[in-house]
Amino acid sequence: MTPGALTRQTRAAALAAMSDDEGLDVLVIGGGVTGAGIALDATTRGLRTGIVEMQDWAAGTSSRSSRLVHGGLRYLYNLDFGLVAEALSERGLLLEKLAPHLVTAQPFLWPLKTPVVERSYSAVGVGLYDTLAQVGSHGARVPLQKHYSRSQALGQFPDLRPDQLVGAIRFYDARVDDARLVIGLVRTAARFGAYAAARTQVVSLDRDGDRVIGATVVDLETGDQHTIRASRVISATGVWTEDTERLAGVGETEGLKVLASKGIHLVFDKSRIRGNTGLFLRTEKSVLFIIPWQRYWVIGTTDTVWEPDRLHPVATATDIDYVLEQANSVLASDLTRADVIGSWAGLRPLLQPADPTASTKVSREHTVSELAPGFIVIAGGKLTTYRAMAEDAVDFALGTIGAKQNPSITHETPLVGGSGVAAARADLQRRAPGLGWDQARVEHLIGRYGSEAGELIGMIEEQPDLGRPLAAAPAYLRAEVAFAALREGALHLEDVLLHRIRLAMETPDRGVAAMAEICEVVAPILGWSTDDVVREQAAWRARVEAVAAAAGERDDAAAARVRLSAPDLVPLVGHRD
Repeated sequence: MTPGALTRQTRAAALAAMSDDEGLDVLVIGGGVTGAGIALDATTRGLRTGIVEMQDWAAGTSSRSSRLVHGGLRYLYNLDFGLVAEALSERGLLLEKLAPHLVTAQPFLWPLKTPVVERSYSAVGVGLYDTLAQVGSHGARVPLQKHYSRSQALGQFPDLRPDQLVGAIRFYDARVDDARLVIGLVRTAARFGAYAAARTQVVSLDRDGDRVIGATVVDLETGDQHTIRASRVISATGVWTEDTERLAGVGETEGLKVLASKGIHLVFDKSRIRGNTGLFLRTEKSVLFIIPWQRYWVIGTTDTVWEPDRLHPVATATDIDYVLEQANSVLASDLTRADVIGSWAGLRPLLQPADPTASTKVSREHTVSELAPGFIVIAGGKLTTYRAMAEDAVDFALGTIGAKQNPSITHETPLVGGSGVAAARADLQRRAPGLGWDQARVEHLIGRYGSEAGELIGMIEEQPDLGRPLAAAPAYLRAEVAFAALREGALHLEDVLLHRIRLAMETPDRGVAAMAEICEVVAPILGWSTDDVVREQAAWRARVEAVAAAAGERDDAAAARVRLSAPDLVPLVGHRD
């Protein structure tokens, strides 16, 4: 088995190993970016580490973000200099050392509406941002700010409304496929010895007196129950933080409280907007990013308190109209709902403020706390700073002396596919003509797999049929579908469509047209019967229809009821659809 591969077999072996008499040094609950980062940090310090996630890897917030690795330019206006400096340092690490294949520098324009005052204070803010970025670049230096006149800005972004700007400032951040980052973290942790099991739900946290000594988990694929012993249990469960605390017997007034703030994003075909950069816009309620990707644009986000079922947040008609209104206020594109080819909604886990309606005023800094002996909870933060958060959590678990004796090394540990990316690109470019691939295909594969792209070529050489593009989604190869099941831990059709080959967010039918071909590839790998294939496709079709119907509702409660009309293929213990 390839080191770092996640498969149905490695999952079963991981559950068996976590349940043995030896026990773990650290059990991580939560398979989002924070939990995955903690598992990598702990295992690379030599700790016997396990990680469990009740859904698929990255199924929650960590696959529904703005897909940005950024310092948080807007936080400078709140004078959060330390937070911005930390985030920019982490951005530099990801760009240069840890995941240069997944994280790409991205220019943004900040349109200016007044010629002197706004340009002056914005230049100071962006200048400070640049300075902090250069200090924490780790060698990954991006270009400094550049000022444009109105005509120059329109040259960079022709679809800007001329009456909405007098000029613009260009600055840089970075973009990332958030779900692939998480899967890469889990795979890297597994490569260094961590035991990883998705679709594994913690149903109780076990105690010996006051001390938490492990967890009882249910394998949601089989229904089997396992007891995992661990010296330390670390909860990184985001918007589920308070639920996990209750499993440990932590009272409502004793634990950390998290606010679920919904953010939505809309996807548009690349041809629908004319622009060569991203856009950064401040609105009265939040910020709006217009972000270019290889084949499409992403526009978001919103920031509203979400109170219904946290498993399946959805975009409402009100959300969609708001994003369209904000985008059309600065774009001449006149975007409509008919132009939306995809969407997603995610929940930000923000530490609970005194005023539960003021989600935009909550600090994005994280908190680590030991709420019972052996039980540690981390909450808050953001995707960009996952590594620093993970380091803090493991340092906290080890204690001051233990952390000094056994420090984190994740700042120098590339993720799978992150080493030798330039050489891999050169090799792929050399071989591409013989495979019938153009430069866009090369960049697509390098941007998703980095130095592992050669493994896909090896799979195609063994099974030439895998070299064909998907008929309904030709940007993706059949080999990428196989890789999702053979290396990346996909267990179900929805895992492929949501978090590996992300047609759920990139196509109007959310991947329905590609279902049959995807199942044709993965069914032999995952051992599916004909009945299994029928069940997988029916469940996905029902999900797609429910999400589409929910988008027609005006309020969250109604939209959530419609979404929950489609039951989960793999239901959680105790969850009511």
